[in-house]
Amino acid sequence: MSDSTSSGISDEAEQPKSAPADRATEGPLDEAEANPVRPYVDLGGVKVLPRDGLQLRLEVEEGSQRVVAVGLDYAGSTLQVQPFAAPRTSGLWHEIRAQIADQIARQGGTTTLTVGPFGPELLAEIPATIAGQPGTKRIARFVGVDGPRWFLRGVIAGEGAVDREAAAKIEELFRSVVVVRGKTPMPPRDLIPLHMPKSAALDGDASSTPSA
Repeated sequence: MSDSTSSGISDEAEQPKSAPADRATEGPLDEAEANPVRPYVDLGGVKVLPRDGLQLRLEVEEGSQRVVAVGLDYAGSTLQVQPFAAPRTSGLWHEIRAQIADQIARQGGTTTLTVGPFGPELLAEIPATIAGQPGTKRIARFVGVDGPRWFLRGVIAGEGAVDREAAAKIEELFRSVVVVRGKTPMPPRDLIPLHMPKSAALDGDASSTPSA
């Protein structure tokens, strides 16, 4: 998926925010809401709380070498997160969700609108190219949360996309992410800058992989 969420759609003020009712206390949190003494791994636009068995991957854009997403492997699932700048009073998830569904349809996949712990989400079946296995599809959940001046998108794959017990574990991980919007003015839908962690505080070394 592209890191860009630009669409040219106007009337942003018409779009309500989409987030769990307890987001400000249970997450995903804004930097101002997070406990400053917790040992977060600082990745720029997001902070991640280390835990046993959690592996971190940074997805890098090949041409610019810009970090465009954070990948988290945990408990048999994968979670990709991307933080975007957003308007102060309105949300982005309703529009972005429609864009994702359209993009997947153009790839020959299908999406189903469901309601999960974060609100509306998309359950997607996406064609996957695997040698010797024609017609293979990858199942993924696209979730999104509108926060104060930011939007956090998550893509859940692996066990967390199909198994309820595994889903609860990866959903809790998404809840634990802290978004660092910063004070720099940014157009809505711009990716909040990400960077390599300053210290390897996770279980295993951080690695960089090209973005899809």
